[in-house]
Amino acid sequence: MEVTPLELEGNVHVIQGEGWFDGSNADHFLIVVEQLISKGMARLIIDCSSVNTISSNGFATLLRLSHRARRQGGDLKLAGTHGMVTEALQVTRLDTIFDLYPDVETAATAFNASQD
Repeated sequence: MEVTPLELEGNVHVIQGEGWFDGSNADHFLIVVEQLISKGMARLIIDCSSVNTISSNGFATLLRLSHRARRQGGDLKLAGTHGMVTEALQVTRLDTIFDLYPDVETAATAFNASQD
């Protein structure tokens, strides 16, 4: 999974996920996004609209990144989850831990509203 952050208004960065998010790419994703957080990009939206499947490794990576972003004064929000990804979030009750939004725009609005 390629990690290319897109900066939005208010120092919010979007990272597009694609396809599968599992053990084959979770470590790479973790390393790259942790580097972004350490550079001050701690207000993150993971765009999951193109993620079809996520494994326990993928969830563990997102939890770790969320914790790291919060320690740096930011947060991690998930946008556009659907199908199996949404079901897995609900079954594991991770939907109570992550802020879920229907799309990137709504997640960005939530970030900007929290600054007011």
